[in-house]
Amino acid sequence: MKKIKTLFRMTNSQGFTLIELMVVIVILGILATFIVPNIMDAPDEARREKVKIDIAALDTALKMYKLHSGTYPSTEQGLQALVDPPTTGTIPKKYKEGGYLEKAKLPKDPWGNEFIYLSPGVHGKYDIISYGADGVPEGTGNDEDINSWEIE
Repeated sequence: MKKIKTLFRMTNSQGFTLIELMVVIVILGILATFIVPNIMDAPDEARREKVKIDIAALDTALKMYKLHSGTYPSTEQGLQALVDPPTTGTIPKKYKEGGYLEKAKLPKDPWGNEFIYLSPGVHGKYDIISYGADGVPEGTGNDEDINSWEIE
């Protein structure tokens, strides 16, 4: 008789009741409500931060270019002057062998678009702009422009 009672208790204590399963599902649903939106925005925020880092790198390269040549590349010469010696406009007397960018390649923004470069700029000696995910001026959210003069 003792064996039957012990066996009965063991089978009774195994598994979950329907109420316990429902409580777990509700808790998971509540957690997902708060966590999923934060995770979903992470890739877009990472792209926006990468643009800022790339603009800072271009800014540093432009300052090095100016140290060697005395001027910034013109809008016509563009950022390509950081990779290859310019052949038009003011030709620098000194040009760093290998260019001014670490990989000797002009970066694109994380959405695959070219950076916009203006020299002289509207907001400074030069302006560097990424038009965001849509690749066109202005926009909101992920399509918002990222401008060199607004980066801290």
